[in-house]
Amino acid sequence: MTVTLRVVLDQLVAPTSRDLAEASASLTEALIATAPRGCDVGAIVPAPGLADDQAIEGLSSETRLAVRRRELAASWQLGVAPGIGKGLIHSPTALAPLVRHDRVNETHQIVVTLWDLRAFETPDELPKTESLAARALLSRVAKHADAVIVPTHAMADRLAETAKAKLVKKVRVIGGAPAAGLRVPSDAVGRLRALDLPTTFVATAGGVAASDDLAGAFAAVVAAGWDGDVVVLDVPEGEEPGVADIAAAAGLSEARVHARGSLDRWDRAAVLSHAAAFIAPCARTDWPWRAVDALALAVPVVAVDTVAHREVLADAAAYAPAEALGEALARALGAEAERLRVLAGDRAKGFAWGAAAERVWALHAEL
Repeated sequence: MTVTLRVVLDQLVAPTSRDLAEASASLTEALIATAPRGCDVGAIVPAPGLADDQAIEGLSSETRLAVRRRELAASWQLGVAPGIGKGLIHSPTALAPLVRHDRVNETHQIVVTLWDLRAFETPDELPKTESLAARALLSRVAKHADAVIVPTHAMADRLAETAKAKLVKKVRVIGGAPAAGLRVPSDAVGRLRALDLPTTFVATAGGVAASDDLAGAFAAVVAAGWDGDVVVLDVPEGEEPGVADIAAAAGLSEARVHARGSLDRWDRAAVLSHAAAFIAPCARTDWPWRAVDALALAVPVVAVDTVAHREVLADAAAYAPAEALGEALARALGAEAERLRVLAGDRAKGFAWGAAAERVWALHAEL
């Protein structure tokens, strides 16, 4: 008898985050590649289902639901999940059919994944409806999920400070990784030209939210004496003028700062591969997606000194308190540049979706 692990792939059909979509696809491919004997992998997707360019080779089945993602999210957040059926369900995000079930007698398991705790750490930076929905969803996770995956021990500890003991007991730590196949494309220079970017710059990521701390990143650029350009990735749509204002307040001219939104893995790799250094100024306990990408591309990383960054980046970054990032950036651009590039490449080898998938299979076996 074949055991099927069904993965919730709503992010592939209607992505709300490029990072979550890439993580969902990368993990699912790895789950297929590492499936134990007698096991296979299926998908649960909202209407209209996976298109040809979204399909993942090796999926054994596709449970296509009758509603689109928006309606699906609303119903699942209320605990209404018709048409799902029983079995092993794994969600690479927090969205899952969280309903009362009997794990022992019905062999029905539900595992979800949390990549950030913004609804608890910085709720004022989120729309009120989004913050309330995230908190309500986490309440359902506490009641009905059989396990909750977080990518770092730092996040597990932070969750223990904010969540109920019932939820904390379900937490397991399984790290993330760069998008599968992330590497410098052969047409990197052409991609930079298409994005209207220079070929040398310092990179960072974020928007106008205070916790993204672009102000700290720009202040570091000025303090380090970097007189070149700065590229800001992952700027939410419409926040470009706000980013320019933050840069101007730090003393950077508008011509030197290039704000870009969420880029696909190839454009992202092209941009990061040309960065003299990458600054990670955010002190939240989120999984640091762009910093991990920078490691994979052997880019010197400068990070605000937090428990989460220390855990993920280890010795492959130059650390400093937020107010002293400029000193760390100066080292990363100068005397420590080559050492940090070597350490980044070494540290990146510790992140792989294959290893994460094996631990996911082990978790479901344990349950």
